[in-house]
Amino acid sequence: MASWVRFEKDGKTAFGCLNGAGDAIEVHDGDMFAGSRPTGATAALADVRVLPPARPSKIVALWNNSRSSAEKQKIDPPQRPLFFIKTPNSYLASGGAIRQPAAYDGRVIFEAELGVVIGKTCSAVSENDAADYVFGYTCVNDVTALQLIREDPTFPQWTRAKNFDTFAPFGPAIVTGITPAELPGIAIRAELNGRERQNYPVSDLFYSPLALVSLVSRDMTLEAGDIISCGTGPGAVPMKPGDRIEIVIDRVGRLGNDYTE
Repeated sequence: MASWVRFEKDGKTAFGCLNGAGDAIEVHDGDMFAGSRPTGATAALADVRVLPPARPSKIVALWNNSRSSAEKQKIDPPQRPLFFIKTPNSYLASGGAIRQPAAYDGRVIFEAELGVVIGKTCSAVSENDAADYVFGYTCVNDVTALQLIREDPTFPQWTRAKNFDTFAPFGPAIVTGITPAELPGIAIRAELNGRERQNYPVSDLFYSPLALVSLVSRDMTLEAGDIISCGTGPGAVPMKPGDRIEIVIDRVGRLGNDYTE
């Protein structure tokens, strides 16, 4: 198992693996997803600026993929995965500030989600083969300007509601080495100002992470670094400026961001 991070130091961007103590990065070069090599150099975590751990061409994010959430909202199970795209302008590293949109003053909610990070070009793969295309897993906060989605009755505004700048924090690392057998028992939690608000297992998802890799790849090609954000469970609530939101996933890590004006 390894925790891969991207970082900036002295104006240069680099990547590597966290050491066992989690306080230093063993620097690599090459391609994180294909043939990276340790350089022998290390960088103290305290001396760098942590970046999002990948540069996805897209984040494919799920709606209505939680059994308990669907039951609570009295929504029928989906007949196939229901998803939207989060765009690169919305990406944010752990520790960065989620900014309140200037053009919207309604409710903004967090959504704690498991992110599946694709490791190589993936198109129309079977569920049995899907694990071969997964590089690892990360924490995702699918931030949403909730009232915008149905503001216009003629056109649900999923793109606008989900893609303000800073509305897709993910990281701080991509963790490799989690087996398919381990996934169902992994818990996904959200803590708002230290108080637990969400807590649900991967087994609560209608479509498992590997099923999503297979089914989404039949609709669009996934590239190395792309992320499938698996959807959220119940308990998401609005944030207020000054709040601290942390997404905590067993074996994967802790993603922390402040919400600011």
